[in-house]
This record gives sequence, structure tokens and C-alpha cells, in this order.
Amino acid sequence: MSVKIGYLGPQGTFTEEALLWAMQLDEKDLVPYPTEQEVIFAVDRGKVDKGIVPIENSIEGSVNVTLDTLTFGANLVIEREIIVLVRHNLIARPRVKLKDISLVISHPQATAQCRNYLVKNLPNVPVVAANSTAEAVKKVAEQEGSMAAIGTHLAARIYDLNILESDIQDFKDNKTRFVLVGKDPAPRTGNDKTSVVCFIYEDRPGSLLQILQEFAYRYINLTKIQSRPTKKALGDYCFWIDMEGHLEDEVISSALKCLKCKIRDVKILGSYPRTDKVLE
Repeated sequence: MSVKIGYLGPQGTFTEEALLWAMQLDEKDLVPYPTEQEVIFAVDRGKVDKGIVPIENSIEGSVNVTLDTLTFGANLVIEREIIVLVRHNLIARPRVKLKDISLVISHPQATAQCRNYLVKNLPNVPVVAANSTAEAVKKVAEQEGSMAAIGTHLAARIYDLNILESDIQDFKDNKTRFVLVGKDPAPRTGNDKTSVVCFIYEDRPGSLLQILQEFAYRYINLTKIQSRPTKKALGDYCFWIDMEGHLEDEVISSALKCLKCKIRDVKILGSYPRTDKVLE
């Protein structure tokens, strides 16, 4: 039985590349969606079995739309993480030269990761947003003129465009972490991570300390902590936390049990195999 997997589309995104590099899949089982939110919603509503979305980049940090949609918009678990070395390319129609470019289009995360390159090489050229890097490349292919996109080698090949310059990201060691989300908790492997969101009763001195001391007391290593607005009121925040270990580990389960007695709520976003392998 085939498994349908949603991804940020259209064809040619870094998300699709990550998926194809990490898993043996038939392309007919891949379903593109125009935004990260719609990928997550599709999984939550049963339109696809699983979905893959970017969650963190080594240059620009967290992909907040992914964090917020998993926190507030869906009831899914993270089943796997995939880390990819991201190389950005400046892509244009045939015969368009660098000096001809009058507009650059791409996903905001991609243009932010190439900010220094754009300032140095394309000063005063407007930069506009697309829902994905592949959508940006597709728009360049469909429109006459001297517009350029930041995207993948795969997208340039699919839409029959030229790569003017490769590796234009500001930092060469540019990695993006993707997560595979679904409804099937991952089994314990002994080398795992767990993601949770902690909701406090109110913003007061020591609120974050209350959370952190439960992990510190048990020597649980936190790999990520980030505050995000709860969308309810100005100054009302929750805390997204990644930690080493699995929910079935006694230290993790006891820490979360104690937290649930001290704060308003803990949303568990799953335990999943930790990876140090970078795909490129």
C-alpha cells in the first residue's frame, strides 16, 4: 500500500529534494501544496498520510509558520527529522545576464539566506516573495523579461532555465532541518529527540525557570528553546523546546509529568530519531 506524502510545492523545491534524497519514494505518491500550512493541514485532515515541512535553518533560524501551525493548527507528531545542505542558485531565462536582472523573486527564507549576495551583486533590484523557491522559478519560466529567481538545480532543470550563479547563500555551511509529520509516533531508538510546547499560566518572574529546572535537575540536554506568541494577548507566550531523549525514557516522562503539574499545559509534538547526517 502506497503512502501519500505532502510537501511544499510545486515540483523543484528544496523540500521535495530533501524528501527524495532521504526516502525511496515513487513520485506519484508525492502531493505538492502551495504553503507549509496547507501541507500540515492536509495531513491533519487525512488528505495525505504524512507531510514534510522545513522547521529550522542555520542562517535564518526557525520557520515560524511551521512552529505555529504544529502548535496551534493541528494535532500531529513529528516522526522524523531530515537535515539538508542547502545551496541556492540564481536562475533566469535563457540569454538573461546578471546585469539585465530587474527583479528577484523567491521564498522569504531563501532571499534572507542570500541577503549579502543580493546587496553586493544586485543593489537596488527589488526582491519580492513567493510561496516557495520552485513557485518563484516557475513564475520566471512563465513570464517574459529579465526577472530572476533563487531556487534549486532541480527547479532550473524542470522549467528549462539557466543557472546564472551557484552557491549564492551568504554562508556556505547553510543547513535546513525538515520534519516529517504524521499520526504515527516513532518507536524509541536510543538516539532520539523529543519536541514539546509549554504553556505558562501568566508572564511572571521565574516562569521560564520553572520549566528549565525540571530538565536541569534530570540532566536532560535541551537542543532548542524558543518563545512564540500564543496569539491570545500581547506578551502572552509559550515555549517550544527540543530535547535529547524519548518520551519512553524515564527521565523525560517524569520531567513532563512534573511540568504538567506546574504550568498550564504541555503539548507533546512527538519523539523521533535524531540525525546528525547531512544530506547534500
